[in-house]
Amino acid sequence: MSLPRFVVESPAGPAAEGALVRLGDEQARHLGVLRLKPGAALELLLPEGAWRADLAELARHHAQARLVAPLEERREAAIPLHAFLPLPAQLSLLDELLPPLVELGASHIHPVVYARSEYDVRKTAARLERWRRIVHAACEQSHRTQLPELGGPLSFEDLLAVDLPQKWVAYELPTGAANPVLRREPLAFTSGPEGGITDTEFQALARAGWAPVSLGPAILRAVTAPVALLGAVQFALQDGRAGA
Repeated sequence: MSLPRFVVESPAGPAAEGALVRLGDEQARHLGVLRLKPGAALELLLPEGAWRADLAELARHHAQARLVAPLEERREAAIPLHAFLPLPAQLSLLDELLPPLVELGASHIHPVVYARSEYDVRKTAARLERWRRIVHAACEQSHRTQLPELGGPLSFEDLLAVDLPQKWVAYELPTGAANPVLRREPLAFTSGPEGGITDTEFQALARAGWAPVSLGPAILRAVTAPVALLGAVQFALQDGRAGA
């Protein structure tokens, strides 16, 4: 059985055997729910990587862990995976979308304002902290060894300016082009919000070097397409089908 893992973004000092690391109030409450006692083994995900640790102190709003040894493990994808997610009109849909993308290895996550996103600056800003907590929880649950970077909303013009070796856009209409072959280089991928990507947006993406990707004949939901695409990418990476 795997040990509980906790993300610590900003420890007080560098990681070293015997160093004490303070956990957050919410993490202390979680440890209490798990009924762990001082001396119990757990794992911490620090900026330097994953560490084995022992619970040193636990109170209602206070917990400290003592670092034991770095964990020699690697659970990240073979290439950086940049997910440029459509900002949905119903913002709670991102709550549903983020966990599987983290579990499937997204290294960078950026919401994008498409023409059909119905973007509200105030409402979106109010949810960013919630999305950060969701990313942390999914990272802990899946025992990732790197915390994905969650960025703020980007404009469509920002998306056009992305400069990565591979850029894919999931598109529901037939284009006559074969799906691109995955290479072992950083990959950016995106898809549309509810209602899809407009013709004008797709043409602009194509001119900016984004290759269209078909995910099958069915019309997928805005929360399904990114997960389906990233699952196919991970399958290709694990199956050895990605090119050099």
